[in-house]
Amino acid sequence: MQKRIRNVLMLASLPLAMNLAFAAPAEKAAAPAASAAPVAAPTLSAEDKAAAGKTYFERCAGCHGMLRKGATGKNLEPANTAKLGSSRLEKIMSYGTEGGMPNFDDILSKKEIANMAAYIQMPAEAPPEWGMKDMKASWKLHVPVAQRPTKQMNDINLKNVFAVTLRDSGEVALIDGDTKKIWGIVKTGYAVHISRLSASGRYVHVIGRDGRYDLIDMWYEKPTIVATMKAGYEARSVDTSKYKGFEDKYAVVGSYWPPQYAILDGETLEPLKLISTRGVTVDGEYHPEPRVASIVSSHDKPEWVINIKETGMIKLVDYSDINNLKEVTVNSAKFLHDGGWDASKRYFLVAANASNKVAVVDTKEGKLAALVDTAKIPHPGRGANFIHPKYGPVWATSHLGADVISIIGTDPAKNPQHAWKVVQEVKNHGANSLFVKTHPKSKNLWADAPLNPDPKLAGSVTVYSIADLGNPDPKPQVLDLAAAADLGKTKGIQRVVHGEYNEKGDEIWFSVWTGNKTEPSAIVVVDDKTRTVKNVIKDPRLVTPTGKFNVYNTQHDIY
Repeated sequence: MQKRIRNVLMLASLPLAMNLAFAAPAEKAAAPAASAAPVAAPTLSAEDKAAAGKTYFERCAGCHGMLRKGATGKNLEPANTAKLGSSRLEKIMSYGTEGGMPNFDDILSKKEIANMAAYIQMPAEAPPEWGMKDMKASWKLHVPVAQRPTKQMNDINLKNVFAVTLRDSGEVALIDGDTKKIWGIVKTGYAVHISRLSASGRYVHVIGRDGRYDLIDMWYEKPTIVATMKAGYEARSVDTSKYKGFEDKYAVVGSYWPPQYAILDGETLEPLKLISTRGVTVDGEYHPEPRVASIVSSHDKPEWVINIKETGMIKLVDYSDINNLKEVTVNSAKFLHDGGWDASKRYFLVAANASNKVAVVDTKEGKLAALVDTAKIPHPGRGANFIHPKYGPVWATSHLGADVISIIGTDPAKNPQHAWKVVQEVKNHGANSLFVKTHPKSKNLWADAPLNPDPKLAGSVTVYSIADLGNPDPKPQVLDLAAAADLGKTKGIQRVVHGEYNEKGDEIWFSVWTGNKTEPSAIVVVDDKTRTVKNVIKDPRLVTPTGKFNVYNTQHDIY
């Protein structure tokens, strides 16, 4: 069994585990003598190749693609990797790059790194397809709807439950946000990327990186999986139907491989319709692997916003009649990843991170509103909405490739001079950030930097007073939450990742972990008003907690 890597980018959000960004150009090699023999292509034994392939799938494919054609990470086809050679590839993997990849020298063995360097110089092998027959064969309805509880059978405040990904154990912990106790743990797919809520708030929909999709019913005494299906070999996103009259009726799941999305019954996960996303990019070139990145559900119409990473195309999918499915295709920029609604929930903002842009879609008009240039590799999660003291309504993103937080105006009606522009950049405590966060009831703006190679920066968070952002030179506070977790000495860097607010908006929760399931992890709960630590949740069952999704905030898209 391969060792589990500690890279937090296996969240779910952007699995950049093998982002060979080649931040520093390779040294130009001297021309070989005319008599020099050509360098032989690397080879691996069948056993080592299989092991390297497993590692590549789990650690690298998220950024570089199953076919290694690149996206956020570079193209890793042999024509490119062979130019660098094994020695340089091993150094890049061992020590990381400025492009967002952390070092792996204390995670993978020297042999594993050497084998991976050889593997990516060998031709990529396309995985098999996974069609509707496969989906239906994988579908398991554990509890029919008629046999489920007709009322809530527990006394948990479900609105303040957190669905927490336990990445390396392949589980999700449901934590009571009021008591800070684990209510239940369910076995799920590998490294669940996100949890999404049904419109009713009863069901938690979770998708593993391995394509396993589980439906968790929270009306039981303990959270219970009532249906399961496999959407493909690799997946990232799910959401549900939220428009009035369609509550809990449908769910949608997008796959990285095969590149496609499927519409399911929202209460049973029965596969109903399958749509391929293969096609041309915004540049007019065919791409064999246009993966489905983020999906969000509109509250104002029966529509999903489905972002296709490699093509740079955004699909507005009308689910009111799935037998006669209608799509509006919005051209934006490559390579689409994650994003969120503005405060009005009319506009969807999504990072085209390898293009260093944020695309803005007007879902009311069904068209692109703007492409906003940002700093390097924006990575917002869902982003952060707040009222800026100078610029009015804004949305913010942090960055993998820059130590800034970009603030974008979002009010074309009342503040058109600021709309769809970066109106301000403020410093984060370091680059390599994954998430920025606030809440309508908060006066603070938070950002992490978990992939920073400096342990002090990786273990800290930046927090700005929103009121101070109107000053010429606002100063943040930097909190060392890894120290507050008091996990003791660990082999790996203690990384702080993914702030998530509670239902009331007066607490923000952060994960602290090393990425190694044999080492301790924790969740640090911070009082949002005083910025002091209220609780540190420790439990042996909390194995590498990463993404945390508060039921109420996720259900209503509050961020």
